[in-house]
Amino acid sequence: MDYHIRDIALADVGKNRIEWAERDMPVLRRIRERFSQEKPFAGLRISACLHVTTETANLLITLKEGGAEVFLTASNPLSTQDDVAASLVKHYQIPVFAIKGEDTDTYYSHLREVIRREPHLVIDDGADLISTLHREFPELARKVYGGMEETTTGVIRLKAMAKEGVLLFPIVAVNDAYTKHMFDNRYGTGQSTIDAIMRATNRLVAGSYFVVAGYGWCGKGVAQRARGMGANVIVCEVDPIKALEARMDGFLVMPMREACRLGDFFVTVTGNTSVIREEHFMSMKDGAIVSNAGHFNVEIDLPALEALSLSRREIRPFVEEYTLRDGRRIYLLAQGRLVNLASAEGHPASVMDMSFANQALSAEFLLKNHQSLEKQVYRVPEEIDRQVADLKLRSMGVEIDELTEEQVAYLSSWEFGT
Repeated sequence: MDYHIRDIALADVGKNRIEWAERDMPVLRRIRERFSQEKPFAGLRISACLHVTTETANLLITLKEGGAEVFLTASNPLSTQDDVAASLVKHYQIPVFAIKGEDTDTYYSHLREVIRREPHLVIDDGADLISTLHREFPELARKVYGGMEETTTGVIRLKAMAKEGVLLFPIVAVNDAYTKHMFDNRYGTGQSTIDAIMRATNRLVAGSYFVVAGYGWCGKGVAQRARGMGANVIVCEVDPIKALEARMDGFLVMPMREACRLGDFFVTVTGNTSVIREEHFMSMKDGAIVSNAGHFNVEIDLPALEALSLSRREIRPFVEEYTLRDGRRIYLLAQGRLVNLASAEGHPASVMDMSFANQALSAEFLLKNHQSLEKQVYRVPEEIDRQVADLKLRSMGVEIDELTEEQVAYLSSWEFGT
């Protein structure tokens, strides 16, 4: 089997961790049991570009149980868990092309490896796989039935491709499922980002000024968790509606030009570029800690930080100290990449259970419906979203009410009044 990982000897450790995560993924387990019997993907090839984590491993195992031949590469150079990659290769015979800390050239060579397998379906997280497929392998892209996209940044890129008329196959925006973004983005990103900052720095959050740039679902989660740790949370936004929501939620709201003077911790979660830039670095206090939980490492202007600095050194794993010309020090976490996956383990399995259940069921949906779909970006069908929520509730032992016949009639009629 062709693969490229760090060390196959790490496989047994990875297998234990994959099994530990699986215990907290009951929805995906139910889907896997059905897939193993029905084999909906028999004879198909699926290439995935995802964070190589224990939770992702369980998704790939589920798809393979469904009859697919699956291939995996990393969606971020720092997010790979090398023991998980080794276990997928050794214990599950799934080819993996991912090494934690790989350089950019290796990262793209790995993307090309899974593309050359001529997939029928593709799963992406950030749209690097799909954009590379379109740009460098258009003849293979035309043969793809469809794809799924996991994250907000990727959905934005793919909608731009669809708008320009260059998208060659239909996409299901898994990120836009309610059972994905309301839980994965909020509770997953919130917990894993705080976890990563604490692991990397071992600094006390309580009593600090904690600046969150962006108040989408991810930003809400980070802000809520930081407040729960006792921080004074400042939210920076460009959208007046989101800024108003943050204010109503009890957070301080101000421009970054003001927040940069106060912040002890900074986290960017916007999906945009140069959110923290030269003018902000110039005003930060000595010892400010800067990190990013958005998908790409463009939210923090790293060239500007380097240009302002006299020296740079790694003072702790995933903590780089930049000493500015005036002697102030700014600490950058995880090279400005996804901090929650670079210096921690990413989202808890119980949250990814819903996200990857959506991925698995969306793959089945695309297989059944790709011929009738336009080359556009689609939301996850509502019935899939509700099925995932229902299965999750059942796994938690939670029951809910059902509408009576009278209530159904009332909600569907215009004739009832006071």
